[in-house]
Amino acid sequence: MEEVSYHDSINEMYEKVEEDKITNVKDRFESQEPTRCKFCSEGIRCNICSNGPCRITKNAERGVCGIDKDGMVMRNFVRINTMGTSAYTYHAKTAAKTLKATAKNETIFEIKDEEKLRDLANKFGIDTSRKKEEIALDLSDLLLEEINRDSEETSEVLSELAPETRKETWNKLGLTPGGPLHELMDVNTSVMTNVDGDYKSMANKALKMGLSTIYGSLTLLEEIQDILFGTASPHKSQVDMGILDENYVNILPNGHEPFIGAALIQVARRDEIQQKAKEAGAKGVRIIGSIETGQELMQRFETDEIFAGLTGNWISNEFVLATGAVDALVADMNCTLPTSGIYAEKYNSKIIPVNKLVNIPGVEERIEYKPKKAEEQALKIIDKAIENYRNRKNKETNIPQYKKDITTGFSPKSIKKALGGSLDPLIEHIKQNNIRGIVAMISCTTLKNGPQDEKINKLAEKLIKENILVLSAGCGNAGLQVSGLTRLDAKEKAGKKLKKVCNQLNIPPVLSFGTCTDTGRIINLVSKLSQEIGTDPTNLPVAVSAPEYMEQKATIAAIGAIAYGLYTHVSPTPPVTGSENVVSLLTEEVENLTGGKLAVGEDPEEIKKGILEHLDKKREKLGI
Repeated sequence: MEEVSYHDSINEMYEKVEEDKITNVKDRFESQEPTRCKFCSEGIRCNICSNGPCRITKNAERGVCGIDKDGMVMRNFVRINTMGTSAYTYHAKTAAKTLKATAKNETIFEIKDEEKLRDLANKFGIDTSRKKEEIALDLSDLLLEEINRDSEETSEVLSELAPETRKETWNKLGLTPGGPLHELMDVNTSVMTNVDGDYKSMANKALKMGLSTIYGSLTLLEEIQDILFGTASPHKSQVDMGILDENYVNILPNGHEPFIGAALIQVARRDEIQQKAKEAGAKGVRIIGSIETGQELMQRFETDEIFAGLTGNWISNEFVLATGAVDALVADMNCTLPTSGIYAEKYNSKIIPVNKLVNIPGVEERIEYKPKKAEEQALKIIDKAIENYRNRKNKETNIPQYKKDITTGFSPKSIKKALGGSLDPLIEHIKQNNIRGIVAMISCTTLKNGPQDEKINKLAEKLIKENILVLSAGCGNAGLQVSGLTRLDAKEKAGKKLKKVCNQLNIPPVLSFGTCTDTGRIINLVSKLSQEIGTDPTNLPVAVSAPEYMEQKATIAAIGAIAYGLYTHVSPTPPVTGSENVVSLLTEEVENLTGGKLAVGEDPEEIKKGILEHLDKKREKLGI
């Protein structure tokens, strides 16, 4: 592997950290390569009980407990997925608690999208004739109840939002879920030693948990964040490391939850805060998004002198800190590297965990986010960042001068608005083959299948060339933003028909949909399309791809998409290849059950061919 990244800024900073002889993600990846375990890669190694570790070989066809390779592979895969459900549900719970505190006027936040609040409350039978705060209080209670709904009951969110045809299928298969916490409890208990050893049974439980994650966690948390901070709408923003400015106090909210980041933006807009930074010798305070927290903020906040945009995704983190221009990296619940403390010490930064789950070696100071204390906590963080600026302002910085103007802020609501208030024009473009199909690229980023963001960019370019509209979310969204595919002028890389659509609607060929948590809203958009067309969602020319999945949240989102009924490509190939039966179940048999299936493959051209074959088959079935 010659380069760490598809992006010049990261490759430039890699040379810097190599020169400084400091640990970095590329070197660590390469040092692991010679010792990677074949059994782990195939999913046929287990160490969950004291009899292990066990490996399945020709001479040992079962583990000590008696589990065969099919059960072991599926059990390992399902265990990975439980962490994804757990993380998404934690985020949803925090969102619901923040809405509840805001409804009581106990936070710095306010209800920005009252229309969405009333629409959502109305769906669940909440009295909407009252003040917005009263409605929000009841809605937050209902959402917390939904998260905790018993697995023997039916998810109320799914009941209200899922298409009837899908609900019929799930009821028939026994996949209709309750709330995500109880589904998680059932699955986690099932994959203990000597509980559920049947791979098909475990797969069914995982599919059910996937649906509970989509509806009980992902849909909820994004709807709440829209209510609190405003529903995303298209606007210009900036990305890449060049948005850092050594003359400002630079504060980077990093992770997946936007709450402290939103409070920081709000507080930083105050004249007295900017004046305090100027008294320390800076031009002012800037809030700059990092990874998924940055995406959440960038979706909803316009770029200006206070909020500067987004640096990049998780592989960028060490290299961003190495610029020496980061005064505070504010670490919420996900994706802050364990080496961050080393980088902070080396490059004059400060790491501030703001979540009880997050601990970074060498970092003792922390501020645990509480909705009622968000304003006070934001002020503390800014004071610490200004103090750090005083200490580093005359020290060397190395900021790569790369940045791009992009378009971001797409959502189901904004797409409908851009189409004149109806999905009919989009449907007409699909029918006329101006849009051959829609692919949601909900990706992380990884070094496992090439340089950072290379696969996702190459695949996206191939898809838009074939007149396929791409909706991008997750860490991979940053990869597409930094490379320029979410810019309006990226339409020049699209096929003639898609380019015509882009010109007509004034949109790029890749629509920036936000984060991996937007999986729920993308699936809800598919549901609305299917209802407008009058067909089951599985009949639509729609697919999902994660060309560079990295961690557990990505796999449960993929399982949720398969359970919903979508063709779902994942790369690198997950650790399931040790069982032919599990591979067959995920890539073939499940399609006859839910309509969805798993597709694998590393080559962008082959991935494209598989997606095109699927889309064209669906078009033919619809008669378009």
